[in-house]
Amino acid sequence: MTAHSLTRRPFLGLMLLAPFAARAADGLAAILAPGAQVRTLYADGEWCEGPVWVPALNSLVFSDVRRNRMIRIPDGGAPVTFRDPSDNANGNTLDAQGRLITCQHRTGRVVRQEPDGTFTVLAERFRGGRLNSPNDAVVAGDGAIWFTDPTYGITQGSEGEPRASEQAGSFVYRRAPDGTLAAVATDFHQPNGLSFSPDGRVLYVAESGGAPDGAMPRTIRAFDVAGGRLSNGRVFARLEAGVPDGLKTDTDGRLYAGTGDGVRVWSPDGTFLGRIPTEGPCANIAFGGPDGRRLYICAGPKVLAVETRVRGARVPA
Repeated sequence: MTAHSLTRRPFLGLMLLAPFAARAADGLAAILAPGAQVRTLYADGEWCEGPVWVPALNSLVFSDVRRNRMIRIPDGGAPVTFRDPSDNANGNTLDAQGRLITCQHRTGRVVRQEPDGTFTVLAERFRGGRLNSPNDAVVAGDGAIWFTDPTYGITQGSEGEPRASEQAGSFVYRRAPDGTLAAVATDFHQPNGLSFSPDGRVLYVAESGGAPDGAMPRTIRAFDVAGGRLSNGRVFARLEAGVPDGLKTDTDGRLYAGTGDGVRVWSPDGTFLGRIPTEGPCANIAFGGPDGRRLYICAGPKVLAVETRVRGARVPA
């Protein structure tokens, strides 16, 4: 598909962060320089999600889930259409070869785009039934793809195609390099964002759904990872309001989460460090840019960016 300009200026606005950094004491000082500014790169979306920096394109690629399209923003350039329609794409990530892996709500698939532009279906069924609506994915050092499968794309017409679930629940899956699919966590209500620690030994998963009794866990859970299995599940962080969505880590092991009031950041030991505020809910985040220090923030209709002092983590091979 030939990309075309969306006739939007690449930088639509600025917001100073210095007062918020100061309010969090020194918690964010190692991440944001004094006077750090958030730039608005895009403001023509409905629900922006799944940001990923694609070095081969020198661009950020992200999903506008509810408008059923994906957008690419070249470094320093204007937004252009990347896929339209996108099958209500949500989360995106790259494999070790730099190929784009996308979670599609409408088809209930995880797909990979090949260098020739064709798509390979990586996952779409488990134990005879269609997946719900894969939401977010991350690639481990061994090449396995881990992804979450909540029901948002089959219960919300704006994000997919309503249909009955064919699964016993909303699970976290691991697709092994040989294509074998296994449910590795089955006790989530609506698993959402996920991210590995820098050494790949811990997996963080956001719980964004309510329990049958109406309670809202609002938790980020952590699991030890070994041999393709999860163990020692525990609550890493709790939110007092809103729900956690997309997750990322930096090279020092800090965890970043999109939440109802911005990007919240914790140290590896679970200490809350501070918040990068957004006007509305923040769905997801990604590190990127030419030096890997730019934090991209998907917040409702907007995609924002702020330069940081850190780099995003890359799981070791």
